[in-house]
Amino acid sequence: MQEPESNENPEANIPDDSLPWYHGVTRYQWMVLIIASAGWVFDVYEGQIFNITRGEMLKEILGTDEGVKQYGDMFLGIFLLGGTIGGLGFGSLADRYGRRPIMVITILIYSVFSGLTYFAENLWQVAVLRFLVAMGVGGEWAVAASLVAEIFPARARAHASGIFHASSVLGTWMAAIVGILVATQWRYAYLVGILPALLILWVRASVKEPEQWQKKKDQNDGTPMGSFRDLLLNPRWRKHALLGMLLAAVGLGTFWSVTVAGQNLAQKMLTNANANPLETQKWSKIAYGIIQTTGGGIGLLSFGPLCARFGRRFTFIFFHVMALVIVPVTCFVPETFQQLLFLLPVFGFFTLGMHAGYAIYFPELFPTHLRATGTSFCFNGGRILAVPVLFFSGWLKSKEGMDISLAVTGLSALFILGVIVMSMLPETRNKELID
Repeated sequence: MQEPESNENPEANIPDDSLPWYHGVTRYQWMVLIIASAGWVFDVYEGQIFNITRGEMLKEILGTDEGVKQYGDMFLGIFLLGGTIGGLGFGSLADRYGRRPIMVITILIYSVFSGLTYFAENLWQVAVLRFLVAMGVGGEWAVAASLVAEIFPARARAHASGIFHASSVLGTWMAAIVGILVATQWRYAYLVGILPALLILWVRASVKEPEQWQKKKDQNDGTPMGSFRDLLLNPRWRKHALLGMLLAAVGLGTFWSVTVAGQNLAQKMLTNANANPLETQKWSKIAYGIIQTTGGGIGLLSFGPLCARFGRRFTFIFFHVMALVIVPVTCFVPETFQQLLFLLPVFGFFTLGMHAGYAIYFPELFPTHLRATGTSFCFNGGRILAVPVLFFSGWLKSKEGMDISLAVTGLSALFILGVIVMSMLPETRNKELID
């Protein structure tokens, strides 16, 4: 088999702002970006399809509407916990044994257990399957993010990593479309999750280990690969890991408590307008899954170029501040459903767009032997910190007399923590990855 083109391209490392970021990017680098993005698309699909179909799923399993909201939020918490455990474990394994084999394993895990959800008949089966799916999802993201960062040169890294994470929008769109097509036949939506298993063949045939990782592995100088001890006992890496975890916790906590509430805001507006239940269900899914997510996708795609131009720190802080502003505007200003549809893309742009920064920034904070471990610790550790936020969000929103707009606005105060955390982390713009 022909060896892939090297990612060591001298022209691609020239810090010349007059050249487009993709100048000198090789065919192999593009292919890796496509493969990593495809895996992430289905990662996101696995999370979002439950968010979209959980009402129909839980109503069928419980046999009543009572408890649907409570168990729905509980299973989202279980999903975040599974993603944390899987992400931490597989991130460390990716540093020890390589990016390619661990990517194959994680894709296989979330594909198989998504498909098995078709047969779920009771609550404990749903809980176990969501946990196992999440383990694969959490592990795959860290491996793919590290792989993209290591394959692309410094001048193209923010753009490529931003595109990688922005591909999540395709996963949300796919989940929204499938959710609409299957309607109450929710089981078929989980069969679609088997499709990424086919991606394994492409990964095995095409992806090679990054030169930087292979060189570090071949040195065999006694440096522990993927060691949590090294990550957490070295003061420099410990600071990056803990602050990065807090930064991700803000984004993930607000995603599940604030961003996804776009669907609830649409339902509230339509219900107040006396729309029939079927129309309310359909248009709230379109409002969140298509219209809001389009704005979120543009935000994700914009984050990379903004990071490259203005720096990681400024861009993160800007998005957190603007998210803090747009949430109450979206919750309280619109008086009609059409006005809400106008604001939801902006709401999505700022509350979701910052997530692209995790794929860009976290791999830049750690050396090669800890890159996937540290990246995973930040992102998936953020998941576990987001679980209490999710449970609190579910309790707050279900509290008798609590208005959804007021609850979501209160929860958006978490963005202030993001500003504080980012001000304590280093700027990595135009810097090579730590060896």
